[in-house]
Amino acid sequence: MCASRTPAKWDETFENFVDMTLGYMALNMGQRYLNRVECLPMHTSIRTGHQYMLELLNQHPDRMFNKIRMYRPCFEMLIQVLRQQTTLQNSRYLTLEEQVMIFVYVISQKATNRMAMEDWQHSGSTISVVFTRICKAIASLSQTFIKPPNFDAIPDEIRWNPKYYPYFQNCVGAIDGTHIAAHAPADVANNFRGRKSTVTSNMLAICSFDMLFTYVVIGWESAVHDSRVLTTQLEDPTSGKYYLVDSGYSNKPGFLAPFRNVPYHLRDARRRAGGINGPTELFNYRHASLRNCIERCFGVLKARFPILRYMTNFSLIRQREIAMCCCVLHNFIRLHNRGDPLFDRYGVDGVMPPFDSDSDDDAPSSSGTACDQGANSRNDNNFANDMQDRIMFEMYLNYN
Repeated sequence: MCASRTPAKWDETFENFVDMTLGYMALNMGQRYLNRVECLPMHTSIRTGHQYMLELLNQHPDRMFNKIRMYRPCFEMLIQVLRQQTTLQNSRYLTLEEQVMIFVYVISQKATNRMAMEDWQHSGSTISVVFTRICKAIASLSQTFIKPPNFDAIPDEIRWNPKYYPYFQNCVGAIDGTHIAAHAPADVANNFRGRKSTVTSNMLAICSFDMLFTYVVIGWESAVHDSRVLTTQLEDPTSGKYYLVDSGYSNKPGFLAPFRNVPYHLRDARRRAGGINGPTELFNYRHASLRNCIERCFGVLKARFPILRYMTNFSLIRQREIAMCCCVLHNFIRLHNRGDPLFDRYGVDGVMPPFDSDSDDDAPSSSGTACDQGANSRNDNNFANDMQDRIMFEMYLNYN
């Protein structure tokens, strides 16, 4: 048998082990010190975020518009509204003006967190906290700035235009859906894929003929058809009033659709050498011309806020809030800046926004007939169909 070690030998062995461990640690630390990379501060630009904000506010107005898609008077009005109607205030290191400008910059430039860090000289966590705080505050103003129309008044765009009055005097708005870019978890991503295999969510909106959103529903999966969203979310307007819809929806009380199997889109009617041919074509042409305001609203919205075309990786809840913020700011700018360049560009009757093949899975086909677009057969409701026929014949009798 081997003789057992004495306590003295155990102490000597333990001391040797400790010495070897300490020596290895010291050698390792020395090697890491020799190979160290000097830690440099990252956000050291001479121009701070606050100075950048002042630079945009006080220099050429187009610089500010190109950066955040609004001019200084409108931006200052927005700050005033946020101070009065929300709990937002200056933080310890950032003024409210800088916080709001960072948020609007991100959604106007589809900027990533890293891009915002560099431009505004703040850490990524600061950018994220500011973005979330401002996003929630602006989204909370949706009921203030996205309101139903006045059902008792005839819109000026109809009353003073002989093409539409008195035929559409009971019309109170236009309805359509569009697709906005989305990021979805892998287990539900297929529900957000349309026929073009892109991940998007469905946005249903109603707008007035003054290009103001009056109702917005955001967040439905792109595989869901607009007519289902409409049926689930929206009730009929006041008795006798109606919205204009395209042929993807049924013609029924409260919703006036075009005639099927008849050319409908503006671009098709304008390509025809012979002009309008018959009462149904005249009805569809004027219907499309008036309903075109919702297409122009979507055109302004996506041109001003490209994040709706290229959504970064936010949660689904945050993505809905971002889209709602864009609609709130759209209405805010429309109300407080009638000379806005984007509204001037898209505000002319008949101007068509650029066709976006990724934004709407129910986009019109090349033939352009109402039959090609529609997904539902014409509703047999006699009242709605009789109203459609009456408007058509009255319009054609007065057509020169």
